[in-house]
Amino acid sequence: MAGQARERAMSRPHLSLWQVFRIPLAVAALSLFGLVAALLDDGAWDWIGAAALGVSVAVTAWALATRRR
Repeated sequence: MAGQARERAMSRPHLSLWQVFRIPLAVAALSLFGLVAALLDDGAWDWIGAAALGVSVAVTAWALATRRR
């Protein structure tokens, strides 16, 4: 059992730091933009902020639902 996990871990390609963290950084930036946009003004900014936060929640839910095991 431990040998299989080791083989699987060794067969994965090496990823750079940027390749690992680019999507989480983009989701964090989108969330921050959504929070700031919602604080700026009422009306359209509230909708823009809600959309940005909704997209980040949807991306996170999709990633959790489709992650490899």
